[in-house]
Amino acid sequence: MIIDANDPITLSLQPADICIIGSGAAGITIALELIDSGLNVVLIESGNFKSDAKTQALYKGSVADENLHSPPDKYRQRSFGGSTAIWGGRCMPFDPIDFEFRPDMPESGWPFSIDALTPYYPRANKLCEAGSFEYVSERAFEDPIDPIMKGFQNINFSTNTLERFSCPTNFGKRYVNKLANAKNIRVVLNCNVTSIELATGTKYVDYLNASTLSGKRFRISARKFIIAAGGLETTRLLLASRSQKANGIGNEFDQVGRYYMCHIAGTIGTLRFHGGGETVHHGYDISKEGIYCRQRIALKPALQRNLGIGNFIARLHHPRITNPDHGSSILSLLFLAKHLIPYEYAKRLHDGVKVSTSAWFKHIRNVIFRPFDAISFALHILRDRKLSARKFPSIIIKSPGGIYSIDFHAEQAPNPASRVTINPNELDHLGMPKLHIDWRHLPKDEETVKKALALLAKDILESGIGELEYSEDEVIREITRYGAYGGHHIGTTRMGKDPERSVVDPNCRVHSTENLYIASSSVFPTSSQANPTLTIVALSLRLANHIKYIEGLV
Repeated sequence: MIIDANDPITLSLQPADICIIGSGAAGITIALELIDSGLNVVLIESGNFKSDAKTQALYKGSVADENLHSPPDKYRQRSFGGSTAIWGGRCMPFDPIDFEFRPDMPESGWPFSIDALTPYYPRANKLCEAGSFEYVSERAFEDPIDPIMKGFQNINFSTNTLERFSCPTNFGKRYVNKLANAKNIRVVLNCNVTSIELATGTKYVDYLNASTLSGKRFRISARKFIIAAGGLETTRLLLASRSQKANGIGNEFDQVGRYYMCHIAGTIGTLRFHGGGETVHHGYDISKEGIYCRQRIALKPALQRNLGIGNFIARLHHPRITNPDHGSSILSLLFLAKHLIPYEYAKRLHDGVKVSTSAWFKHIRNVIFRPFDAISFALHILRDRKLSARKFPSIIIKSPGGIYSIDFHAEQAPNPASRVTINPNELDHLGMPKLHIDWRHLPKDEETVKKALALLAKDILESGIGELEYSEDEVIREITRYGAYGGHHIGTTRMGKDPERSVVDPNCRVHSTENLYIASSSVFPTSSQANPTLTIVALSLRLANHIKYIEGLV
């Protein structure tokens, strides 16, 4: 059943067994797993089926440094399906080393190993529509595929691990009918949870205060509550619930909102291959299931341990788009069309630098002199991305001269000073305090990228296939140019066994409560090099299983 919170029937909602706050990848995954469980489930969503400016504005807040972090209402979607409406679809599991305690990685170590999530990853892959759970090229493909760089010796890096790509699947559109037809699921739209209320003198959540944008207010009661509202909004809701806890729920030891991580990313250097473009295969391979897959250059775990640095992967990337000297009509066309590209991708494609009038004319000249390349590319994007149900994942441009740059994606070390707080003097339309984000990185993050790039340049040179040139100053510029890259909001309600150093226990239950859980990348103690969505879904499946069987509700 799907209900609009503005309808009169909402006032007569019966108490649920389980209330899930948020209908993104985590919330919908848990709801799907509870279909036909015999449990009465209510799934709460702030928005409707389509994005609405007034609802989206509830995400607005402030940032300490706009150069390092996008406004809080970007990279997030407040509608049914959550941010899966705008994600890129990149899927990959975390690596075993990501769960380990590492002496040189501050605050590292999950309260369980990867074995705890391994049973759930295949199902997560299926829900994300990313095909089979095979992330090594030799197992994913029946016939060998071309290597990224012919002749590259895998001394310090592996090149056979894969990224697999979802459609990308909008969980709301994909699973709405299944939820609507489930007899034990009620989806409530246009319903904004404004606070969590504990039963007096207990550790039990009694009810939620909720409101519509029109001002209709009501309570939602349940036996157990799961916050699946994303890394930032989950944090805000906990911190804003202060009627009985002065610092917010779960924040007895000032841990909520700390350790805020994203990923350390950038595009750097000039990589020249001696054999030209024919020695390079940096695009996508299609699996027998029709899934786009891409190989990566991944720093081996032994090197991470030996060097005391974080996880790191790299991909080959086209030259800087803003510089027309690349001579590519395709890149110049992308530059000229930058105002038509969504915010999430425009920020990455364009360097944020001012381009002179003469450079603009050079871009136009590139398109005019090589119109057929630009036309062919435009048709490819129209056919394989805009009109295709399974979209071509990204911009891939082969360099005939074998000149590329390096696109890196690295783990960010947990940092208690990198944090999300609320501003009691700035309230949204519903009276909730707005977020304030102070994202920071550590010297450890710079060290990870510098040491990994140095090893990669060494391996390329010693393999005799080319040369990678860059300066260490570029590393700092790239890290600060990208800042808190993308919508990977990680670590603000971290998981652990010690209540004084974490917010939730190994089963994602808030330490100081008996019936409140969190399903979000905010519980990840470390960030890995991997995009978080697949692991969010796997962890949500584990939580649903725990509540059904371990907690004995079924």
